[in-house]
Amino acid sequence: MASTSTAGDRIKKFLGIPADERLNDTAYYDDGSFVESEPTTQDFLNEIRPTVQGTLNYLRELFPFVNWIFHYNLTWLLGDFIAGVTVGFVVVPQGMAYAKLANLAPEYGLYTSFVGFLLYWAFATSKDITIGAVAVMSTIVGNIIANVQKEHPDFDAGDIARTLAFICGAVLLFLGLIRFGFIVEFIPIVAISAFMTGSAISIAAGQVSTLMGIPNINSREETYKVIINTLKGLPNTHLDAAMGLTALFGLYFIRWFCTQMGKRYPRQQRAWFFVSTLRMVFIIILYILVSWLVNRHVKDPKKAHFKILGHVPSGFQHKGAPRLDNEILSAISGDIPTTILVLLIEHIAISKSFGRVNNYIINPSQELVAIGFTNLLGPFLGGYPATGSFSRTAIKAKAGVRTPLAGIFTAVLVLLALYALTSVFFYIPNSALAAMIIHAVGDLITPPREVYKFWLTSPLEVVIFFAGVFVSIFTSIENGIYVTVAASGAVLLWRIAKSPGKFLGQTEIYTAPRELVRGCKDSGLTQSLLQKSEHHTAFLSLDRDDLSNPELQISTPWPGIFVYRFGEGLNYVNSAKHLDNLTIHVFKHTRRTELNKFEKLGDRPWNDPGPRRGQAFLTDELVARPTLRAIILDFSAVNCIDVTAAQALQDLRNQFDRYAHPDKVEWHFAGVSNRWTKRALVASGFGVDSSRTVKVQRENYKGDVQEVDQGPLVAIGPSVSASDIEAVPVGTSASGSTDEKRPEGDGGATNGDVEKGNANGEDISTVPTATSTDAGALARDAGGKRLVPVFGINRPFFHIDVATALKSAVRTTGVVVAE
Repeated sequence: MASTSTAGDRIKKFLGIPADERLNDTAYYDDGSFVESEPTTQDFLNEIRPTVQGTLNYLRELFPFVNWIFHYNLTWLLGDFIAGVTVGFVVVPQGMAYAKLANLAPEYGLYTSFVGFLLYWAFATSKDITIGAVAVMSTIVGNIIANVQKEHPDFDAGDIARTLAFICGAVLLFLGLIRFGFIVEFIPIVAISAFMTGSAISIAAGQVSTLMGIPNINSREETYKVIINTLKGLPNTHLDAAMGLTALFGLYFIRWFCTQMGKRYPRQQRAWFFVSTLRMVFIIILYILVSWLVNRHVKDPKKAHFKILGHVPSGFQHKGAPRLDNEILSAISGDIPTTILVLLIEHIAISKSFGRVNNYIINPSQELVAIGFTNLLGPFLGGYPATGSFSRTAIKAKAGVRTPLAGIFTAVLVLLALYALTSVFFYIPNSALAAMIIHAVGDLITPPREVYKFWLTSPLEVVIFFAGVFVSIFTSIENGIYVTVAASGAVLLWRIAKSPGKFLGQTEIYTAPRELVRGCKDSGLTQSLLQKSEHHTAFLSLDRDDLSNPELQISTPWPGIFVYRFGEGLNYVNSAKHLDNLTIHVFKHTRRTELNKFEKLGDRPWNDPGPRRGQAFLTDELVARPTLRAIILDFSAVNCIDVTAAQALQDLRNQFDRYAHPDKVEWHFAGVSNRWTKRALVASGFGVDSSRTVKVQRENYKGDVQEVDQGPLVAIGPSVSASDIEAVPVGTSASGSTDEKRPEGDGGATNGDVEKGNANGEDISTVPTATSTDAGALARDAGGKRLVPVFGINRPFFHIDVATALKSAVRTTGVVVAE
């Protein structure tokens, strides 16, 4: 048992702690004081090391269907069946149309959609999303195939697409398994909107020639060239134009008509929704019938009166392992990043959007596993890169889907089409498929009201939006992606580097009913209202740029004490700007402690030359300025600091110490919530001033004697002793109760009512505790509560908030305001 000092014995007697009691907590010592310990490398390793429970949770996350499959019921089955069949009717014609965009045979679109619907449900964290062939991804695959075949004309288009899907699927699966789904957060909504809008315009412009039957138009060129060439070729339109334009008009008319009927007859709105959803099926069936009547005697598609789809083989005709030799891998390697980026953007953006609408949260990492696994296995059945579809996901959600298992019913319908309906597909007009594509991608264009909302929120990002759209139109979709993502990243870095810090002043905020405030016109009523109202001190920016009421009075915190709040963290990017702002402001509003430090004019530094010859140095304005006493940094917006920021703080402290010599400038920190940030500050010499602390030896609960900082012994009060210091963390009142016992292992700050600033300027909090009849109290009775320290006595300059930090700074610096 360690021997205790006389001061410690007095404290134990005062607090009601038995003299021989040792508490089982490394942060508390025999005399009841709380000493903080720093996090160690072992603590970090303990946080990241895998555990059995963590491994089980990881495996459970990999297969999320186990959380709901055992609760499956007939109601869910009915909802999934209706939604799955509805999507199936849409995906069959869409899949074939999108395969044409990818420079592939129509059946590839069905293969891709089948695999997506069959596999996604087992890994899904979204009930609404549908994976399969989509317009944007198909267009990019088509561009990649066209570029590769220019240099390697012997490569088969199907082999290129399948290999691309396999490699991208492997990468996405790996990213998902290591839980790197957070990377999608680096792609903002504006970049996604610009990409989708530019892609939709490019796809629609490329399909106009097919819609109108205009020959010899290269839809793979830059969009503006495609538009110009299409306009030039308008005199060469064929009979396809009649089929395509009427089909496009029919699609829009049916949707408009069903929307109007749903508004007019709300009770039948669901029925009209299904009619609107199946409009593509109705149009395709109608035009298959028309095409059959016109071309029923045609055996060769090239001899038809207008262009038709032609022969579609039944079954899986392109199954097998994808080609993975060095030649084809090197040919597509440059396009892999673009493909992965598009797969991420489309899928995660759609799944997050519908998750917010339908009140569930997706797991981005698990979604990467889902699309990675789909694209990894899809090529073995003939699939090309697949991701989430916006239009089909919207249909599925509105159709009343209940679980991800609805994809199985869609897969069955696609399989039925592959084996039983391929002969009917022969007569589908190409212009009708083009009309479907144009109609589908029209919903991807960002409406003007959304762009205007972007402008109201962040005008700079509207510039990025239009830059992405124009780059997509005048160069390529791929370049549009890179421009928007790079520009958004540059804006983010610029905002971090230029984040505005604020010097804070204080004002009193009163809470009172609005009618009472309106009725107080004279000072007497106002004073009466203030006495009856709840109030607290608030800290607001001194430059008033965040306030709209000019009558609000904000005063400086205290002469010689400055409160500074960081805007967006403190790191190597913005530390120089923040600390330059601090230096300029402090030098402008204070004076040196030693006014006559430089006796000779030549001794003065070049950047502080003083007044010109013949002018007075000690002006009234300069003498009236306060000396620098303390800096309070609000770290509520700072999660961590790096080496550069820590070094910058040290340099600034040294600069201010020279400026205030012989006084010492105190540094107080408010709102430090990360223990590693506190460790970095302590390692940089902040938190405890070693020149004003004492070392004491204490025995911890293991019996080991340790040397710790007792805390500052000056500027806390007019008469300070070690016993006073020891009593601070655990209570400040002598009216202690003997009916409570401190639970073992209770270490430090807990939730509860906060009492800011005790007699010695420390932070304490009140927390509820259990009562016992066989022990003394650790601290005073406060209505069934006891007081415990928020921060240890070895960390006197860390505070719970700015108000407490200011109180402590005023006490410890001994600032006196002359009346």
